[in-house]
Amino acid sequence: MTHHTSDRPRSPQAPNAAPIEPPDARTVDQATGEIRVDMRSKRRAIVVRLVFLLVSAVALYVLWPSLLTVFESWPELLDLNPAWFLAMLALECLSFVCIWGLQRIALRTDRWFGVATAQLSANALSRIVPGGAAAGGALQWRMLTDSGVDGARVATALTAASLISTGTLFALPVLTLPAALLGRPVPGGLVQAAWMGGVVFAVGFVLGWRLLFHDRLLRRIGRGAQWLRNRTQRGKPPTTDLPARLVVQRDEIRDALGDTWWKALLFSLGNWLFDYLALLAAITAVGSRPRPTLVLLAYSAAMVLAMIPITPGGLGFVEAGLTGLLALAGVSAGDAVLSVLAYRLVSFWLPLPVGGLAALLHRRRYGGRERHSSASIA
Repeated sequence: MTHHTSDRPRSPQAPNAAPIEPPDARTVDQATGEIRVDMRSKRRAIVVRLVFLLVSAVALYVLWPSLLTVFESWPELLDLNPAWFLAMLALECLSFVCIWGLQRIALRTDRWFGVATAQLSANALSRIVPGGAAAGGALQWRMLTDSGVDGARVATALTAASLISTGTLFALPVLTLPAALLGRPVPGGLVQAAWMGGVVFAVGFVLGWRLLFHDRLLRRIGRGAQWLRNRTQRGKPPTTDLPARLVVQRDEIRDALGDTWWKALLFSLGNWLFDYLALLAAITAVGSRPRPTLVLLAYSAAMVLAMIPITPGGLGFVEAGLTGLLALAGVSAGDAVLSVLAYRLVSFWLPLPVGGLAALLHRRRYGGRERHSSASIA
């Protein structure tokens, strides 16, 4: 009896192996659908980035005349007293130390080196790419986790530190607006301005303490913001839970800061006020003596402009906005341009190479630990 065998080669099968069944059609369709969704998501992300880059290019093109006006004043910087640059540099260093202290408290770590190098590197990256806040945040998260801080803790701490810092910035004009509206003559010297900054510092600390531990004031602010939102957006469903949500978010920030909340509040205030004093030193260096309250209002508005994620670090928006606002504060056009250039040189441009150096130092200290951990896992 002859046995007929098929001409098709049979694939070898291991002993005791389960028979190979054809894949379910539904499984194939589901996998194909997931691939298509993933491809659409990637294409959408690429389109969004291209649109964002186009908007950034258009914004820089529109703002280029203002930037060019500021940059043309470079030679005049040589006429300024170098002592003022040292003063601005010292004030900016104190401002950075304050933000490191705030983040250390939120992270609940005693390390200065890892926190400082991560913040400097992330700050530099966020100022060289459009919409760099997200890229800078991701870099800072990675560098902090490489230094040994828990990833979840990093995310919570950085969010809390960012919220309290932003809240402090928005509180500065509220504290100085009454004095500015009264129109009383305020001495324009740097010493008198520093006294004014100290008063704002003290009042801001008391206000922050009230907001952190007393619900009534926070709920009143929430009800006011809720009323304003509902009045200005009548076509949308009214918001009714904003005060309660503010209390919940405030409690989360307070829990993240722990018992050292008062230090975090002092560091947050110091971060902005030292930076403001650096701007005031630049204005004084060019020989102008405007009212410090108006300068603080102009500074607060300019820092809000810096948060616009269209150009890297608010480039162009800050120069144009701050120059115009200082002119409204009583600074002549030429002095405003030169003082903004001196201030941005110390606060914006100088930290860029420092951030690159910080990244190298961070990698040198913690890179070996990271490779060792990877080898251990492998």
